[in-house]
Amino acid sequence: MLVDKVTVTFKAGNGGDGKISFKHLPGKWKGGPDGGNGGNGGDLYIQGINDILALSDFRFKKEIKAGDGVGGGKKNLFGRNGEDIVVRIPVGTLITNVETGETLEVTNVVDRILFCKGGKGGRGNDEFKSATNQAPRIAEKGVAGEEKKVLLELKLIADIGLIGLPNAGKSSLLSVLTNAHPKIGNYAFTTLEPNIGMMENIALADIPGLIEGASEGKGLGTDFLRHIEKTKLLVHCISVENEDVLAVYKTIRKELKEYSPVLDKKPEIIFLTKNDLGTESEIKEKLSALKKTKKKVYSISIYNSKDVESIKLLFATFVKTGK
Repeated sequence: MLVDKVTVTFKAGNGGDGKISFKHLPGKWKGGPDGGNGGNGGDLYIQGINDILALSDFRFKKEIKAGDGVGGGKKNLFGRNGEDIVVRIPVGTLITNVETGETLEVTNVVDRILFCKGGKGGRGNDEFKSATNQAPRIAEKGVAGEEKKVLLELKLIADIGLIGLPNAGKSSLLSVLTNAHPKIGNYAFTTLEPNIGMMENIALADIPGLIEGASEGKGLGTDFLRHIEKTKLLVHCISVENEDVLAVYKTIRKELKEYSPVLDKKPEIIFLTKNDLGTESEIKEKLSALKKTKKKVYSISIYNSKDVESIKLLFATFVKTGK
């Protein structure tokens, strides 16, 4: 199951407490201070990973914490530093601090970002001795590590997004172009979560079927509209089975515009899908209607090997040239 939105608390480690201790030497009932410093708390880092399912790790584990520093010991022994932790989050995830509203986006798998700083260890009483205070009975408590409650929101990064009403043929198209195996059936909302497949080095995303009112949360709603915001090209799939293909097109375009001006301006082409189910005259009539959109329109069938090869070339050319 794809988890694409989750709230979790990230916490760095607390610093260890400083120690109050005095030396015990032969013949001396009271020696000088020898309390050691506490260790520093571990830091919490964020790093991207190319695994869109990685947020599922946070479904039931709502707090991720680095190691605490160990308290100081006798004989000026310093406590061990807490262990750092690296939290791996899918590339394309937006991290929002729930309290401050600050955001950070994970854009690659290379950068390791210090997200929560570990607390500093407290000083032991040996650090407080002076000419006027030879036997200090004070030590510092360790400082608490940074803690941040965050919303993790995955926005899939794909080169090309397949959009359209339920049963428009998006999942079937994805399955013949890539190694993805989405669930396919002849009923609404077969696809209940985004699927990504790779066509050589090109990432294709099949977005769950949109319906009228999706921008207001109807159907599968806005949960999945955000997944196409980062695509370079929208491929609008419209089945030849629809009576009024132009009305279908306008329905989806309206939802995209109301959800995001970015989506409304994104490059788009139209596929009239399932042309193996239509007559020659039906296909001609519906292609003519869709050309009124002033967008490039293609009639395709996944069962036609020439169509499949043409689509692959079309996608590869667009990703390379932007045209």
